[in-house]
Amino acid sequence: MNPILLRPADPDRDFAQLAAWFSTLEDEPSTESGLKNWYHKHRDRIIHIVAEDDQGQPLGFYWATRDRSDPTLQTFYLFVRPEQRGQGLGRRLYGDLLRAVKEARTTRLRINIWDSCTEGLAFATRRGFIERRHQIAMALDLDTFDDRPYDAIIARLTAEGFRFTSMQELGNTEEAQHKLYLLNDAAAADTPGTDGEHPWSSFEDFQTSVCRSDWFKPDGQIVAIDTTAGAWVAMSAITRLEGNDYAYNLFTGVDRLYRGRKLAQAVKVLALRYARDVLQVDTVCTHHNIKNAPMIAIDLKLGYTHLPGTYLLEKPLG
Repeated sequence: MNPILLRPADPDRDFAQLAAWFSTLEDEPSTESGLKNWYHKHRDRIIHIVAEDDQGQPLGFYWATRDRSDPTLQTFYLFVRPEQRGQGLGRRLYGDLLRAVKEARTTRLRINIWDSCTEGLAFATRRGFIERRHQIAMALDLDTFDDRPYDAIIARLTAEGFRFTSMQELGNTEEAQHKLYLLNDAAAADTPGTDGEHPWSSFEDFQTSVCRSDWFKPDGQIVAIDTTAGAWVAMSAITRLEGNDYAYNLFTGVDRLYRGRKLAQAVKVLALRYARDVLQVDTVCTHHNIKNAPMIAIDLKLGYTHLPGTYLLEKPLG
């Protein structure tokens, strides 16, 4: 190989290229401005290295982010230009990554890889990574989606005392955000296949990473409230990310005590109507843990179809 330099990524010099590579790795459009904004909010948790040749041409990179709630865990991306693969650059980047994360006292590494990417899976498996989770992707064509059969379910639940509303209607106050956090956190930790992991370390963490994010749309945060008990019992969050021509259903959850009453179908249908009528898209995408059979069944009933998914792989570090 020609001489290769590994150096820290520079936001002004490198983030346009990194955003393009992130778009490939995540199959989601990433922009230079969006990446810079995210970086400046979380820079204390990030290690980022670019590989370049002696002409200053970027050839690949790695980007590792320390987990918010567990500082010993880091999730990373690693990318090498296709024409540079098979020459040892990926191995060199990974070796430098190991050195950097060990210096940061990391004890576990995670990576997400497309389940259709045999090359990436082989690279990770050879280095001792094992499957932790398998997520499938699904998409719904709103042009063919018939939401009328669900009017009866929503009417029945409303008559039983459930109020369907949104964070926008509730004023998106701090009190409402705290209730949304408690419902999100409990439902997410109780989702099949998550092993009881909590997505956020605290309410303040939830506010920063969710409520204050650019993608957070209060009117796209649909909630169901049991007016008799005053409890928040179900929610479905949907948004349209910058640059996307489709909406993304981030999460749908129901409190364990209220499951089996078709609340998930109700809040999800209301979220889909919002995507169609307000966001004005004709497609909605989402992801599910492959072990979350109940939610997958709901989406199949709604008309979602399968897309390529991802493996979450993990490796303990000695």
